[in-house]
Amino acid sequence: MGTDERNFRSSYYEKVGCHSVEEKKSLNKLLQDNIRNHAKLKQFCLSYTVPSTTRSLLWNIILGVMPLHKNSTEYIMEQRKAVYDDLLRAVTVMQIISANTPKSKVLLSMWQLEQNRLLYSNNDKIDLDNNFVEIVKVLLQIFENDVETYWLAKEFYSCTREIAQDCGKLKELSQNLLRKEDSNLFNHLENLAVFSSNDLLDKWYVTGFAGVISESTLVRVWDKICGGSRKIVVFIFLELAKVLKGNALKCHTRQEFKTLVEQIKDQDAVIVNKAIKNWQNNKQHSEIKIH
Repeated sequence: MGTDERNFRSSYYEKVGCHSVEEKKSLNKLLQDNIRNHAKLKQFCLSYTVPSTTRSLLWNIILGVMPLHKNSTEYIMEQRKAVYDDLLRAVTVMQIISANTPKSKVLLSMWQLEQNRLLYSNNDKIDLDNNFVEIVKVLLQIFENDVETYWLAKEFYSCTREIAQDCGKLKELSQNLLRKEDSNLFNHLENLAVFSSNDLLDKWYVTGFAGVISESTLVRVWDKICGGSRKIVVFIFLELAKVLKGNALKCHTRQEFKTLVEQIKDQDAVIVNKAIKNWQNNKQHSEIKIH
């Protein structure tokens, strides 16, 4: 079988969610080790498509919810649950939540209490709270265990804070790459202040496109973020912009472009697959040093 044919078949199998026997065996071995190798698990997320059956366990270990020492898992998860139960009981007794409160708001209240600012209004923190809620909403659609979901939300949110710190560089990289690939589209988005505003790319990047791309597809992007990549969000945006080019060029305001992008969802993962491929191809060629 020729190299091109093997590459095509590998690409096709990955797209439909199939994984090679070697990849599965490698991941299963890493997960079953008594002391898991954190670096290798993160590298797996960056290099391969994570099987849906092991995503919860993999994320829990990588993000530090579960310990690297396998034998400590039961004890650590008991402690996680105890903290979760205490927080839930507290916001219930304080009547911050009720039986009708959406679960995303319940978890937000628990997080705010843990941050010691539940009862204090702080306008500077509103965006942070909104970002946390967007992340929680996605995770609630992916995972069934509320205790793990709460802890994963906290730890994944910490990953996105690293994206927030690099947002200026990430937007600069977005500009540079789009200018090279499609100067006409770049100039139009530049005129709409897409790159210079703080209310568009910042929001999408820091939430990992939560609410923009469907949850079932978005997990593949978040696999890369869990693995340590921040630059992946740039390539998601580039593919979104290019796919929507025809309608994007008709947008007269930044709000129109925002609405256009947030309607796409990418249920079939066409955009995400292409973005990941381009991200992999460009990892060694970026002028800006971002993972």
